[in-house]
Amino acid sequence: MSEQEELNQPTPEPGLFDDYLSQQQYTEATMGQRFVNYLVDNLLMRFALSYLTGTIVGALLGILFPEYMSRIIYEQTSFDLLLMAFAVGVVNYLFYYTICEKVFRGYTLGKLVSGTRAIREDGGELTFKDAILRTLSRMVPFEPLSGFSPRPWHDSWTKTIVIKAR
Repeated sequence: MSEQEELNQPTPEPGLFDDYLSQQQYTEATMGQRFVNYLVDNLLMRFALSYLTGTIVGALLGILFPEYMSRIIYEQTSFDLLLMAFAVGVVNYLFYYTICEKVFRGYTLGKLVSGTRAIREDGGELTFKDAILRTLSRMVPFEPLSGFSPRPWHDSWTKTIVIKAR
């Protein structure tokens, strides 16, 4: 084939070809695997991580701001306590998912248990930006309900997927 004929050959549309390759290389996680991820990760965050960070925050506040802590304890100001618990929960959530998915190359404890991993749609590893955007997307109200659809919001909004890793 001459050079001119090669130039006239139609080239496949890049998006479709890339989609075809990514579907051939990776198998997306099942809804059951994703539920295991959610369950394990949330149990770990809500109990172990929240207990640990709540204890540390309480001790630090007791040392640095004893008047504030005594007011919370003795006056039963539930709003302050709820606000503090909410802040600890948000920080835990941001820390756990962002750090795990970036540092451990798309894995969290839940994903290790279920044999899945988060990656970008193009097959690359998650960047820090991808990991934090996935985490922030998970914090949208009712986002966990999107897990009943084929593509949860935190995947579709950030152009990431969860695949079977083994």
